[in-house]
Amino acid sequence: MKQVEVVFALPDKATCLMIEIDDDMSVEQAIIKSGIYEKCPEIEVDKLKVGIWNRTCKLNAKLKHGDRIEIYRPLIADPKDARRRRAEKAKDEGRANKITGGRV
Repeated sequence: MKQVEVVFALPDKATCLMIEIDDDMSVEQAIIKSGIYEKCPEIEVDKLKVGIWNRTCKLNAKLKHGDRIEIYRPLIADPKDARRRRAEKAKDEGRANKITGGRV
């Protein structure tokens, strides 16, 4: 029998569930079978992003024995905007060159 792990993590806790799957089961079917939606009501089903072993995948992807399905939370901030704000702050504080952005 094939087994996979379904994982959802919050900053303060993680939920990891092992389930047995059929040969042709998809990621979406495995997530539903795991019952993780009931255990973690904070999962936004309509905005679901998932991956297998840290690689994003579609909900209809087929599973293999030992796969780890990861349910991702939405990003709080855009990484590019956060980087831009840090760079501007460094320039304002004199820690970076105002023209090149490099260290002073």
